[in-house]
Amino acid sequence: MNRVPAAAKINLALIVGQQREDGLHEIVTILQRVDLCDSVTLDPAPELAVEGYRKDTLVRSALAKLAATAGDGSAWRVRLVKRIPLAAGLGGGSADAGAALSLANRTLSEPLPEDRLTSLAAEVGADVPFFLTPGPKLAEGAGERLRSLDLPQDYWILLALPRLARKRSTADVYRSFDEAGAGGGFEERRAALAESLVSVRRPRDFAAFPLNDLAMAAGRPPLVDELLERGAFRADVSGAGPAVYALFHHRAEAERAARRLRARARSWVVAPVW
Repeated sequence: MNRVPAAAKINLALIVGQQREDGLHEIVTILQRVDLCDSVTLDPAPELAVEGYRKDTLVRSALAKLAATAGDGSAWRVRLVKRIPLAAGLGGGSADAGAALSLANRTLSEPLPEDRLTSLAAEVGADVPFFLTPGPKLAEGAGERLRSLDLPQDYWILLALPRLARKRSTADVYRSFDEAGAGGGFEERRAALAESLVSVRRPRDFAAFPLNDLAMAAGRPPLVDELLERGAFRADVSGAGPAVYALFHHRAEAERAARRLRARARSWVVAPVW
């Protein structure tokens, strides 16, 4: 199949340490796919082309690296249909790059082994390796060290993107985090997440996870507390934001909360996907 969905992600927890010597940050995060998806279609072509989204950089970069590694003159034409909002903290660009890499690798006469493809994906972006294999993951390092998790999937998710939210690059969000001096106590927060993760049996147990460090440093959006008041058992910012997610036991609860936000936020009621 040369067409696949590229699912968005949420960060069920995100702990961030201080900046490392390589300029990246040590993180610990729990990544979960959701069924808000872009569509990625890929076919072999005389030269690399990415259509459907003129600002794409990650897909083009990923495939250029794959072609250089393969060294056999491979090139592809990619068509993107975007549904995941841009620069929202939902991983749309990384999801597209991961899907394109997986599709393109299958077309090679000698496909890269999984570990080499994962290393290449990490060179493209910290979240890209997550999108190469199914299932929720614990990501550490700069995001490239992944461990599969068996997490409950029987809940509903409201994604809310405030209409007046200021769009900031991930680099800018991390810069503000550093300027606030918010990276201390990383090991203590990592230990707290590990302890709460061991205790997860039901979706409601996610409520014990530490909150998103990037959002806490910037000041938690009022929308998070509002969604908790409307019945969510967990609400937080995803990634570098500004998208907020809220977890509900029942779809009707999530849809009711979405209707209340209609004037202030774009919203999607979605389910977790493996």
